[in-house]
Amino acid sequence: MPQASNPERRDLAVWIAGATGEENTNSFAEAQVWSAGVFLGWVIIAQAGRGWRQGGLEYGFNLIPANTQTRPKHIFGGGFEPIVLRWNSSHHFGRLTPYIELAGGALLSNSNLPPGNTSWFNFTARAGGGIKLFTKKHQSLDIACRWSHISNANLGVRNPEFNGIQLSVGYRWFK
Repeated sequence: MPQASNPERRDLAVWIAGATGEENTNSFAEAQVWSAGVFLGWVIIAQAGRGWRQGGLEYGFNLIPANTQTRPKHIFGGGFEPIVLRWNSSHHFGRLTPYIELAGGALLSNSNLPPGNTSWFNFTARAGGGIKLFTKKHQSLDIACRWSHISNANLGVRNPEFNGIQLSVGYRWFK
């Protein structure tokens, strides 16, 4: 099922994600954020490394047309992540292939996020990993778990940040 990396391979995916975390207190259930988006990526290094580190590097970006905080207050918005770096392992376990990734970008919302004297413009950072479950030769189901951070980087009077765990599910098409 999984194919050897090709330097000209492109990747298109749709995804949804939910995160739970803290903003002002140390309660991990304090805030909840839901988002959905589209990912577009390109393999920039087809094969590198040896042994368990062998894999390929992919660059991509996320367009996030839907982002909502449902707890403690409903806040709606959207954003983009112009930097998504993903290390796709060359090792396959049946139809499963693991990966790790780092991403960063920005969110814009209809009111201050988190609520209060903060900012409607925030920066994002994510780090984590996932697995691709190949369903067809050039398609896979993507399941990931990541650390997620949202902060206004002191653009507002206050800068409380959202730190949480994000779970996502997506579907990918490879070309």
